[in-house]
Amino acid sequence: MAAKDRREELIAAGFRVMIRDGVTKATTRAIVNEADMPLGVFHYCFKSREELLQEVLTRFTDRTVAAARKTFEAEGDLGSRITKSLSAFWGTVELSPGEHQVSYELTHYALRQAGFEDLARRQYQHYREVHQELLEEAAKAADIEWAVPVPVLARYLNAVLDGVTLNWLVDRDSEHSREVLRLTGDHLLTLARERPRPADEPNPATAEPSPAS
Repeated sequence: MAAKDRREELIAAGFRVMIRDGVTKATTRAIVNEADMPLGVFHYCFKSREELLQEVLTRFTDRTVAAARKTFEAEGDLGSRITKSLSAFWGTVELSPGEHQVSYELTHYALRQAGFEDLARRQYQHYREVHQELLEEAAKAADIEWAVPVPVLARYLNAVLDGVTLNWLVDRDSEHSREVLRLTGDHLLTLARERPRPADEPNPATAEPSPAS
């Protein structure tokens, strides 16, 4: 097996151990046992256990972000795009609760490890940047602007999704969690307003239809 493939298998094995046993029990030896590899292979592929944990968290973040982007690219008005995006996000939570729990564990682990805090900061910065991009794309597609600064709105959205997910991991109350997401979508729509236009720019919402040829 090529070194690149061994590395990928160790990352996957690390994720499986963390989902099953928790981050603190994902020792180097536990991971190589899960991957059915000798201990020496681990040190050939990674400088340290922390490097593997960083890769696990990065992969999870990238996968979550990619799913959000794919859903938000779907056609539809502002309301339907927001609803579909929130619903798709929630689908990943209910489908893979263990992965989401591991992401929280890794975030707290990173904050407590000296020199490792930047990983958690980059993780949440990445989430906020993606939320901001999606909000800006939605505003452009719907020809509106947001009533609050987009960076603030992105942080608000990230905080809501974090809170709903963590609450659900505790009580598994899907009905009320989905209702909170519906309320969040409704609230986002109240923050959308018509974009100011120069006097010579037509408003597509009120423009007269062109005569049939």
